[in-house]
Amino acid sequence: MTDKRVASLKSSPLTNNTQPDDHKQIKRAGFLKDVLVCSLGAYGGPEAHISIFIDQLVTKKKYLTEEELIELVALCSILPGPTSTQTIVAIGYKTGGPLLALLTMLVWALPVLILMTTLSFLYEILEYLNISTSGLRFIGPMAVGFIIIAAWRIGRKVAVDRFTIILLAISAIVTFFIRTPWVFPLILLLGGIAAIWISGEKKLWQGVKLDPPWRYLIIFTALALSGVLLTLLWDNKLIHLFESFYRYGYLVFGGGQVVVPVMHSDLVELRQYMTDQEFLTGYGLVQGLPGPMFSFSAYAGGMAARGQGVLYQLIGAAAGGIGIFLPGLLLIYFIYPVWDGLRSLRGIKIALRGINAVAGGMIAAAAFVLMQKSGFTVENLIVTAVTALLLLTRKIPAPILVIIAIAVGFLV
Repeated sequence: MTDKRVASLKSSPLTNNTQPDDHKQIKRAGFLKDVLVCSLGAYGGPEAHISIFIDQLVTKKKYLTEEELIELVALCSILPGPTSTQTIVAIGYKTGGPLLALLTMLVWALPVLILMTTLSFLYEILEYLNISTSGLRFIGPMAVGFIIIAAWRIGRKVAVDRFTIILLAISAIVTFFIRTPWVFPLILLLGGIAAIWISGEKKLWQGVKLDPPWRYLIIFTALALSGVLLTLLWDNKLIHLFESFYRYGYLVFGGGQVVVPVMHSDLVELRQYMTDQEFLTGYGLVQGLPGPMFSFSAYAGGMAARGQGVLYQLIGAAAGGIGIFLPGLLLIYFIYPVWDGLRSLRGIKIALRGINAVAGGMIAAAAFVLMQKSGFTVENLIVTAVTALLLLTRKIPAPILVIIAIAVGFLV
């Protein structure tokens, strides 16, 4: 082949058109590989996940600066839904647009969702193998230890003055005595309103021109309203499950710890889809797995759909997993394009101060309620106390604690 012909091929339209696409594909594949690394190494709550993002996506690969990451964390903190999931989805959006954001969500959440779906069959597998489920008895009190430490850490972070301390205490008392599902979104809303009112500041919502992609908010709202309407018109458990988990996804701020009291009240106390022990077992198991803690929803959805065949249970787990993550994804699609304008809205930051304090109180109440349900036996109290102490010292990783609780339960 002559040099002229080679040069001709290199400069052909086909070659010029495919090179940018190939580069984009390579970049997309490389980014998703890094997201998978984050997913497989992300243990703990949002704070621990953010440290993984800094290490892998900022320091090593430089997809964004640390300042930009902190800004995205701030954005996702003011949105309902799983904070760390929305943060990494926003990074995907920043890096490659809406399609990469969707792929980021799948790569980040799918591995642990599959694992938690599988674990929703745990009790049936043990029964089939004729193994006593009493071996799982220490996972419940261990999970209470995780919730106590979450309440302590979040409470210490959000209760910074007299107003937020009072708000946290009121929230804990109210949600301890009133366990109906409607109280949780109501008290979160009231917390935000109280923070705005007590601030006394003016012009909290002025001076910003926004042009967001309204189609995503329309889809978000349509799914919420149609879910409620369908549950009223059609008594179908799968519809009820999707509506419930979708509602958790748009009413809860923060990480998986915050959604626990809402889920427990709705799925265990009101609908009785599972026992307290089964609920706490799933929450304890997810502590030992990497990835977002909202993946607990796949376990809870699968457990709620038991008894009507494997396929039905798998659909129930999918309804839980998709339902809880979908609102946060749609909100990122709606908000991220106008984030520069939203940053200047003082009212959002002030409202979040009250919302976070209320969330801290909800978790504190949930810790006591779940400890009550787990039972105040000597061995349960010992397991809870030891778990809490070990978590405070940070000397033993969460997955090791879960393995120890399972091993001791079956051996003792």
